Amino acid sequence: MNSSLIQLLILAGIAIFLILKLKSVLGTRDGFEKPPVPLEELRPRVKRDFEVIEGGVDPDIADHAEEGSDTAKALMGMKKAEPSFSVNTFLQGARGAYEMILMAFERGNIDEIRPFLEDEIEAAFTQAINAREEKGLTIESKFIGLKELSLQSATFDPTTKRAEVSIRYVAELTSAVRDKAGEIIEGNPKEIKRQRDIWTFGRTMGAADPNWQLVATGD
Repeated sequence: MNSSLIQLLILAGIAIFLILKLKSVLGTRDGFEKPPVPLEELRPRVKRDFEVIEGGVDPDIADHAEEGSDTAKALMGMKKAEPSFSVNTFLQGARGAYEMILMAFERGNIDEIRPFLEDEIEAAFTQAINAREEKGLTIESKFIGLKELSLQSATFDPTTKRAEVSIRYVAELTSAVRDKAGEIIEGNPKEIKRQRDIWTFGRTMGAADPNWQLVATGD
């Protein structure tokens, strides 16, 4: 056997060895292989807590009223009468309205809140303010903040489109009543007290005037 043949056999042996070694490291692919999984399918899918469909759950209502309750039905009626109506937006406005109306009443400034008061409430507020002034009394008050605000109940008349929503407030404020001489006869301007109110706001849905008016107060 000549040297050229021997060299060829040696090189062939080395090639076979390398092929077998490479296959042991990389493995062997048999049959059909699945294509790479798209990146989107590897991302975790977020499950929605609710699905908003026509006639289904409206989270804007469900967050504030029990499903199927009279209040929930009334709120749904308001939305049908005025699609732009939002319970959450209304409650944000009710939060600001409470401080504005309460503080204006305490200071005796009825004019600045007149558009937001129903006639009977305006008359009652005016009477109380006049009675204080006749006695020479003034109220020193400071609004600290709201601790709680929740939707208590709602009603809606589909015939007249009249809507009323009652809100429960729990507020903190300081208040003191002073006489003509400036002496404190009631309260303490340095003591924070908690005040609870239930106010009812009313409006005709779909009306040009967007303002809700205070129609009743209670506790």
